Amino acid sequence: MQVSLSAKLFQLSTNFPVLKKMSVSIIVADSSHAVYAEKICELIYVSAQERGTGIARRTPEYITQKIADGKAVIAIDEGEVVGFSYIESWSHSRFVANSGLIVAHSYRNTGLARKIKARIFKLSRKLYPKSKIFSITTGLAVMKINYELGFRPVTFSELTDDPDFWKGCEGCRNYDILQRNNHKMCLCTGLLYDPDYKPLKRSPLGKFMSLFSL
Repeated sequence: MQVSLSAKLFQLSTNFPVLKKMSVSIIVADSSHAVYAEKICELIYVSAQERGTGIARRTPEYITQKIADGKAVIAIDEGEVVGFSYIESWSHSRFVANSGLIVAHSYRNTGLARKIKARIFKLSRKLYPKSKIFSITTGLAVMKINYELGFRPVTFSELTDDPDFWKGCEGCRNYDILQRNNHKMCLCTGLLYDPDYKPLKRSPLGKFMSLFSL
């Protein structure tokens, strides 16, 4: 029986990482995962270098503490860490950040980042049900995932003004841009999920008229 072209293309697209991702476990990290702290820091650094943009560097001690506090999600495949993200709280927990989303190079474009992001978002909502959740990123894929979770783009002025949060950006290669703009603008886009935010519902006429707005 002749195999169709579409079937052949599907077979070609089903490369090893895609098959391998089926065995990946995405779970809330616990103390047993502290052994991966150095590897996670390495993945964060490599990700920043590959993208040529900023991702704040973290120490193994910092990552270990997040794991111990139950504020991190880790992806494990056959005993190896292949993805990670953690939670930070700011301004007396009025704001929560989903930070440090990384995926090992060979596991990219498999949907793993989306699953980690959804899991850390769910954990954030559980631990901080009344908090606003925000993210700053230069990655288009992360922006898209956040949008699907209900985030909306905002200016930095709508994010936390906690100086400790912005101090965390000092390890980013674009920190000088943030400084020059008085922490109001950088290469990152600010994204916010507000549990109390209710978008205005426009009438059909209002939607039609918006097409002609200047």
